[in-house]
Amino acid sequence: MRSVLISITAAVSLYGSGITLPDHFKADFMQKITNARKKAISYSGKVYFSSPGLMKWMYVKPTKKEVCTDGKALTVVDHDLEQVSTYRMAEGFNLKEIIDSAKVHSKNIYVAQYRGKSYTIQTDNRGRLQSVAYYDELDNKVQIVFKNIHYGKGALGMQNMICSYPKDYDEIRG
Repeated sequence: MRSVLISITAAVSLYGSGITLPDHFKADFMQKITNARKKAISYSGKVYFSSPGLMKWMYVKPTKKEVCTDGKALTVVDHDLEQVSTYRMAEGFNLKEIIDSAKVHSKNIYVAQYRGKSYTIQTDNRGRLQSVAYYDELDNKVQIVFKNIHYGKGALGMQNMICSYPKDYDEIRG
């Protein structure tokens, strides 16, 4: 699960080269993960992005969960389990490398190679992010679709980008 979340964060944190991302954005998302046997699970919620690479995913269905990252550390708050897991990532994200590797495949479709993974990125006619698809380390197909995207200028306040949880949750450090 951690590798999927790390990959999602890398995939979504794109800017420049035909793909337009502002200083920050907020959006609803639907994430579908399909395994090799075609069994799928869908998640939905809200996502917040703030330059230079802060992200917060607020999962609502099928479980309530928050995932926050600055590209170097990942915090996962599972409200159903009343548990917080914090991980250091071996390699931080280089957003410029992701975008530098993105090539136009067809109208509004880009393909980016980043750290051994291929990402397919779809934009609208204005170059705004609509979806990201890739295969994770377990060969699951991951597709994230963004709706109701609100772009903005300036960074979002840190209070919006940090995962919040009650002090009595169990904490796991990885």
